[in-house]
Amino acid sequence: MKGRKPGMPKFRTVLGRVGTLFLFWLAVLSGGVIIEVAALTAPALAQEVVRDIRVSGNKRVEPETVRSYLAFTSGDRYSPAKVDQSVKALFSTGLFSDVSIDRQGGTVIVTVVENPVVGRVAFEGAKDVESATLKGEVQLRAGQVFTRAKAQADVQRILNVYRAQGRYAASVEPKIIEQANNRVDVVFEINEGDSTKVKSIQFIGNHAFSDSQLRDIITTTQTNLFSFLKPTNIYDGDRVNLDRELLRQFYLKNGYADARVISATADLDRDGSGFFIVFTVEEGDLYYFGDLKIESALTGVDPVRLRSDLLMSKGDIYNGSLIDKTVEKMTLSAAEQGFAFARVRPKADRDAATHKIALSFLVDEGPRIYIERINVSGNTRTRDYVIRREFRLAEGDAFNPLLVDRAKKRLTNLGFFKGVEVKREPGSSPDRVVLNVEVTEQSTGELSFGAGYSTSEGAIGDVSITERNLLGRGQFLRFKVSGSAHRIDGTISFTEPRFLDQNLAAGFDLFSKTTTASNYQTYDASKTGFSLRLGMPITENVWFTPMYTLSYDKLYNVDPNTASLAVIQAAGDTLTSSAGFILTYDTRNHPKNPNRGLYFALSQEVAGLGGDVQYYRGTAEARGYYPLTEKITLVGRAVGGVIEGYGGQQVRLIDSFFRGGETIRGFKNSGFGPRDLAALNQDPLGGKYFWATTAEARFPLPFVPDELGMSGAVFADAGSLWGSSVPTNLVGCGQQITIGGVTRNKVCLADENVIRASAGVSLIWNSPLGPLRADVAWALKQATFDQTQVFRFGASTQF
Repeated sequence: MKGRKPGMPKFRTVLGRVGTLFLFWLAVLSGGVIIEVAALTAPALAQEVVRDIRVSGNKRVEPETVRSYLAFTSGDRYSPAKVDQSVKALFSTGLFSDVSIDRQGGTVIVTVVENPVVGRVAFEGAKDVESATLKGEVQLRAGQVFTRAKAQADVQRILNVYRAQGRYAASVEPKIIEQANNRVDVVFEINEGDSTKVKSIQFIGNHAFSDSQLRDIITTTQTNLFSFLKPTNIYDGDRVNLDRELLRQFYLKNGYADARVISATADLDRDGSGFFIVFTVEEGDLYYFGDLKIESALTGVDPVRLRSDLLMSKGDIYNGSLIDKTVEKMTLSAAEQGFAFARVRPKADRDAATHKIALSFLVDEGPRIYIERINVSGNTRTRDYVIRREFRLAEGDAFNPLLVDRAKKRLTNLGFFKGVEVKREPGSSPDRVVLNVEVTEQSTGELSFGAGYSTSEGAIGDVSITERNLLGRGQFLRFKVSGSAHRIDGTISFTEPRFLDQNLAAGFDLFSKTTTASNYQTYDASKTGFSLRLGMPITENVWFTPMYTLSYDKLYNVDPNTASLAVIQAAGDTLTSSAGFILTYDTRNHPKNPNRGLYFALSQEVAGLGGDVQYYRGTAEARGYYPLTEKITLVGRAVGGVIEGYGGQQVRLIDSFFRGGETIRGFKNSGFGPRDLAALNQDPLGGKYFWATTAEARFPLPFVPDELGMSGAVFADAGSLWGSSVPTNLVGCGQQITIGGVTRNKVCLADENVIRASAGVSLIWNSPLGPLRADVAWALKQATFDQTQVFRFGASTQF
């Protein structure tokens, strides 16, 4: 008791009571948490230890499975944080729709509500897409655990399928039908809506090429009267991405080195029935090739030897595709010299002031990496070898990224795929690489037809069925029938683009053509047969096509009372067996409507390899396109031909050249050239020689929207046709001759080698039915016996 101060126990008692009262009210205010913290007695500590874990509510899932997802076990201290972690883990399994964890003393009770099991998955309202296709896309399957998250994800997958089909207005609602034993049937109610078509395609920023020219480059098409024949007017985001790349390549090919496709926006109209697509391009300036150099860091590679691989010359219009092809040729040439890992890298030096791009091709050695494997995926229809052959590479070859990039471009240009990706991944060793080629296929078949009116033939029409990837083999097949009241043509064309796995295009054509009497022909004629052809590239722009043709020709239904004696004598049938070739040179910058470049074609044919007919025939054509301004194009054209018989044979009337308004506007069909003035209809007799020239300026029509595809032209034509092959014993104006007991008038032959000339204006329309053209031309110079025609309307002949 020593040192104890009076009153101290009483003070401590009072202090303890105050502290207890403070803790009591603090516990009330904090929900009782302070009591548990303050009352750290031995029994309380024992209650925090988990002694047992019980699972309730489970029917299919074993209790041990539930316990395996808990963040605590028996013997651990009870922790709210671990409880929260356990609840999240159980929910993430997708097995349960509800989870709760409670504690009763040392026992933790885990209560679960299991998700139902899917009994059946069905699709209602699916018409445009087969149910089997949708079943392959959705995640939910019979026997799987149902979750609302899976159902919503499947809704999005179904919508993606319909959007790929162009049905952006489609809607999907999942319905759950509860069954016994905690099972449910899932029914996706689908409202497909109408196909969401492309209503309009516009371009912003284009000056060098018109909207109609650029629409010919892309694969997406605007909706028109005949769009139901092919699906390219259905909006497809992947196809639009492909179109962006096609536009970029087109500009780079035509001299616009800075060209970019900045954006491609697709805006859905208010009622969800169609898209308005706008491509925004930045053309930049037109560039030309400057100095061209080749530098080699490899001792054994001679730059002079590689110079022959250059596909461009100084001063030529810049062409990005020629750079890629030159790199490919140089790489292959270096490989042939024993440098399999040679790498050719083009270096461009751009001079913005002179608009010239100087090129240096640097040859060095790349990393020694081999192609271990080429995997192809996504091609459900196209055969693997059709894709692999575009690589010019195989497993085991030296890997060259430039050659792989060229292969990707070739695959894109085939037109079989709306998406092509080539991804690399490491191989089995550091010097091995695996190429994964992923393609997205698109429709390659097309049914098309056209109808119209021609002043020369009346109503005209054609129907064709085309398949550009026949049976997935990359082959081309077309059936086409066209005709009018006086003509019917039928052709079947087949082409194998890689004959014998070489860069050769082999094919055949079956043809049949019948023409009946009309106001410019007083007889019926037919030609039926086939031709074999083999196309081979000589250079980048030169194509050589040898061919053989066998045809059965017939001239019949001749009226002896009105027809020319020359026509009567020509009646009959013959078998023609001929061989020849076509040599073409083409640098035009657009496949359908060019405004720059040259085209030249030379055709030679010799008949007499068997058959009944012997002749030599040659024709030539040259065209040139020059832009006077951004909108006005000057077009020049020159054509000519000659045919001569040999072996004592005269040229048959049916083999002669007939020319008219299709060659020199302002004249009727077969309107100029040799003619029989003694015949009732002054029958044209054809000639052995002809030539013609055209000068034309094309321009857009003022105040007419470019999207209508209409333009105008002014032109001047000149030419001639002469040299009738009518036997001299049949010629004599006012004379008669008796043949087979019948007396007839001899041919009063009008055949003058005089220049015919005309001038006029044209209206050109790139219509949904195809190119149409109306010409108003006046003959400025003609022979007295020629037949003229001021107005001509019909399908446009592109030149």
